Amino acid sequence: MADDRRFPALLVRGLCLLALWAVLMGPALKDLPVGIAASAAGVWVSTVLWPVGGGLSLGGLIRFILRFLPQSVVAGVDVARRAFARDPDLRPGFATCRSIVPGGLSRDSACAVMSLQPGKLPVAVAADGTLLVHCLDLREPIAEQVAADEAAFCRIFQAEWRDG
Repeated sequence: MADDRRFPALLVRGLCLLALWAVLMGPALKDLPVGIAASAAGVWVSTVLWPVGGGLSLGGLIRFILRFLPQSVVAGVDVARRAFARDPDLRPGFATCRSIVPGGLSRDSACAVMSLQPGKLPVAVAADGTLLVHCLDLREPIAEQVAADEAAFCRIFQAEWRDG
């Protein structure tokens, strides 16, 4: 019975991937078998990476982008200011932060997004979910910033593991 509910979602995924393939490769009928095979492979891979039933919150995504973009600009300007300063006044080092994102692909994705922001870089994750974050300035509230970044990241997803 569960497969009956999954079929329409998988069909939609397959048709979307086939449409994307047609846009990228052109709508030549002779190439359609290759497009169907590529779409089927894409559906299979996508169900491993993003199970049917997982969803996105448009509001969470918008709030994340509205937080992420200005924060990235401010952090980038700060890094540039320090790079060109005679005395950059850095206190680099490592901070540890407890992660609220479950292990695996979810946490890896959150760390990848956090690494896009200048000034802090998650470099390792302990077995208990503690992140090791390299920072340019340990005087900043790194644990609070990471917690806020992860909470914003989690609000994007409509999943069972999401906290709030």
